[in-house]
Amino acid sequence: MQAKVLVVDDEAVARNLYSDVLIAGGHQVRAVASGAEALDAFAHERFDVVVTDLILPGMDGMQLLSELKRRRSDVEIIVVTALEKVEPAVRALKNGASDYLVKPLAPEVLQAAISRCLLTQRLMLENNQLRTHVALLESGQKIATTLDRTALYPVVLDSIESALQPRASGMLLLAGGKLSVAQTRGLDEAEQAELLAQLDARHLEVAEGRPVSMTVGGHSALAFAARDAHDVLGAVVAVDPAHADPASLSGASFLTSHVALALRNSERIAAVEDLAYQDDLTKLFNTRYMHLVLERELKSALCTGMPLALLFLDLDKFKKVNDQHGHLMGSRLLCELADLLLECVREQDIVTRYGGDEFVVLLLGADSNLGVQVAERIRRTVETHAFLAAEGLTVTLTTSVGVASFPEHGIDKQALLNLADRALYAGKRTTRNVVFVANPEDLERAEKAAG
Repeated sequence: MQAKVLVVDDEAVARNLYSDVLIAGGHQVRAVASGAEALDAFAHERFDVVVTDLILPGMDGMQLLSELKRRRSDVEIIVVTALEKVEPAVRALKNGASDYLVKPLAPEVLQAAISRCLLTQRLMLENNQLRTHVALLESGQKIATTLDRTALYPVVLDSIESALQPRASGMLLLAGGKLSVAQTRGLDEAEQAELLAQLDARHLEVAEGRPVSMTVGGHSALAFAARDAHDVLGAVVAVDPAHADPASLSGASFLTSHVALALRNSERIAAVEDLAYQDDLTKLFNTRYMHLVLERELKSALCTGMPLALLFLDLDKFKKVNDQHGHLMGSRLLCELADLLLECVREQDIVTRYGGDEFVVLLLGADSNLGVQVAERIRRTVETHAFLAAEGLTVTLTTSVGVASFPEHGIDKQALLNLADRALYAGKRTTRNVVFVANPEDLERAEKAAG
């Protein structure tokens, strides 16, 4: 292994001897006669090893040792002296010397000491590289296993900041060919807009593993594509990175590949969760989802004071459809009804299949008056619709709807469900094909009349 060596000794004979020995061993050598000259040379050149005498004019070898280690802790320093006392050797080693040699030096002793220094340097470098790789692997694993996107974004930004030390950073998502900002640190709205104006999906798609360069807020910036196989799912942006050497950029690209994996995994998890909340037959939300959303929206309504209406409905005499046309036709009719219900409500409202031919509709931000209007719209739509026309049949049905609202009729989930259910069956016990509101007095009268 070849090294660049700085020899420091005030004796010309010693300098020439050490230089000749080291040059013969294949090393590059610079020889100086004092500590001041050594510091000047050290400031302008990078040396792997310094060989210095302990007794020097102006500045002794121990002071030089301390100063060199202060300037660059990874430099290997061999102290050479005619002193045979143990105390200077101990002091030199405590101050960071790699070795302590006593004059006169045999050439093979000096060569062996240089070889040991270079081996130590190589091992330290490999150890640091290994630590860096382990840290990258750990960061990549943490990113890839974070499946909640709200938790993923800060993990990604922490990792990219650790790798590149940027002034600012950002996480972008790509959907429908357009990039959007998921989360940023250190970027104001104008800088975020500038970033999106400069970067588009095409830049990321053609990058092929290389970061895309741009300028954001007057600073240089790099965008790393989060690519899963051939698909770009987003990008990680580092603005004015302090570290932009090949190793750091390679590490950032490695981390970004794990970002793509995490984004893809989160999509798969979301798809599975959607299936868990979806009714198998109608593809509406199911009862599990209805309970989850109703609890969430009631908590929000308690804080904001916004109303919420709940409709409980089922088909009147649906059993006749199954008896006359079979359960397959009955199932198709329920799917047709699901489509009708979705047409009768707003986009933000939630339609769920409660079970059988029973459905629950959550009208967000709606009071009982709006709830009754929507319930009437549903009742009229069902009453005038010819079901199963695509199967060559003409089936007409009616529906009864119970309406309960927050906070007028109840303030907790179970109370609203019970009241809407009671209102539904109060309507079915009277005329059917009716909308019945869960007013306590009307419910009591209807239930008493039914016996």
